[in-house]
Amino acid sequence: MSELSTELREIRAMTRDFAAAEIAPHAQEWNATKTVPVETLRTMASLGLFGVNVPEELGGAGLGTLGLCVVMEELAAADAGTSTGLAAQCSLTIPPIVNFGSDAQRREWVPALASGERFGAYALSEADHGSDAAGLTTSASEVGGGFAISGSKLWITNGGFADVFIVFARTDGPGASGVSAFIVEKDSGVKVGREIPKMGLHTSSTVELAFDGVEVPRERVLGERRQGMRIAFSTLDAGRIVIAGQAVGIARAALELATRYAAERTAFGGPIARFQGVQFPIADVAAKIDAARVLTHRAARIRDAGEPCTEIGAKAKLFASSVAVEAANVAVQTLGGYGYSAEFPAERYYRDAKITELYEGTSEIQRLVIARQLMGDAARG
Repeated sequence: MSELSTELREIRAMTRDFAAAEIAPHAQEWNATKTVPVETLRTMASLGLFGVNVPEELGGAGLGTLGLCVVMEELAAADAGTSTGLAAQCSLTIPPIVNFGSDAQRREWVPALASGERFGAYALSEADHGSDAAGLTTSASEVGGGFAISGSKLWITNGGFADVFIVFARTDGPGASGVSAFIVEKDSGVKVGREIPKMGLHTSSTVELAFDGVEVPRERVLGERRQGMRIAFSTLDAGRIVIAGQAVGIARAALELATRYAAERTAFGGPIARFQGVQFPIADVAAKIDAARVLTHRAARIRDAGEPCTEIGAKAKLFASSVAVEAANVAVQTLGGYGYSAEFPAERYYRDAKITELYEGTSEIQRLVIARQLMGDAARG
């Protein structure tokens, strides 16, 4: 923890205090009622949290991926779904514009997104194209001075309240080289579907989007034409590191709950914390959480240094998400019947932890990425 700069430690403390006061007390109720706390997200933006990884010249704090991971851990420890709202904005919507957008696009969109004036979402996945993202079928045909987008997108985080989308669509034939990226405003004709029921992350908005000839001017092409999958994969490389930070936060919350309960719960004449059957799983998880945090921060620093981070990011997400699921399981087991009850947060941690093994690349995909980085063409079918 001491390896963080003074500024990052201050951001961490401020975020932890905010999460303890404004998120944690409401998390159970919000999850039970499936409330997406948009106003809380606006407050987070007013505190500068949506701009933590945005360059200073564009209205942010310039603290990079590491800063975002630090913030994500603190928010996720209070409520994973609420932290997902920030992740979708800060790791998926803003970075593609910062890294690939024109100067005009950066000036128009990044300060507004960093301040919370606008909310955004990342629209890549489709019903039949999740892990196989390069096979997407949403199309963008040239019309007049721009493009008309037709098709649909699925599992779009923040989609229920976003007013701008990073949309990936096919412009030039099959395969990854035929995909381009666009900045698309909701009021241009994007149809937002219902909130999709989910096992966890009940405080996060997840919807389907439909495009029926939505017209987008040529100046809203993000990066160069046919560069879409390069933009998508570069964005996901960093996004996976941020999800690792989220997983660490969920794991930490589960550990803290299990530890408190073990010390307070009495059975057979004393606290259950005196039993090795309770001690050892908690101790194992504590060690793994520290390891996951170190790996996540290392991956973030590598990304911020501008070095290749595909392999280390995949490792961080693979390991941290596994630790989150294990920690949540330990919390449920430690609490016993109370752990299975929706009146206690252990079961929420259990449900929320699982998504970290699925979104922004499943654990199987992370293993594939790592293997291909290690073994090159020999690992490709």
